[in-house]
Amino acid sequence: MQSIIAKVIEREGGDKLTKDPSDPGGTTKYGISQRANPNVDIENLTLEETVSIYKEKYWDPSRAVDFPKQLMDMYFDMCVNFGQFKAVKIVQEAVNHKGLSKLKVDGRIGPKTIKAVQALEKDRLRAFRVMHYAKICMANKKLMKYYYGWFRRSLHI
Repeated sequence: MQSIIAKVIEREGGDKLTKDPSDPGGTTKYGISQRANPNVDIENLTLEETVSIYKEKYWDPSRAVDFPKQLMDMYFDMCVNFGQFKAVKIVQEAVNHKGLSKLKVDGRIGPKTIKAVQALEKDRLRAFRVMHYAKICMANKKLMKYYYGWFRRSLHI
């Protein structure tokens, strides 16, 4: 868990504080955004507080520990980047596309999704992740400036 959280923090820019007005998350540091964490003082956020937030708000509820090792990092990164509900829906769509399961695409991480994900290939999940980014950018052209970075991030996990 610690190494996966550390990788997410690195991909998110570390302790760099960003205040990009076109970023839907608002002020962000260590990948922790003001929008998703309205009660957190983002500007004074410490690394220790960040790790605690990632563990309690993202790692524990995500059930990433139940995913195959080869998917754990990518799935957790998706939970941080999209939120768990959307990340699980993408996982469920990828699993269904493989044709081995007919999961209800409901964004809930239950025993059927955990069982089905055991046979999911990393590249298939990556493809559905990239497709999600493309859909985001097609729906909101202002976010297109992030697409290449999101695409690269997807390829390097």
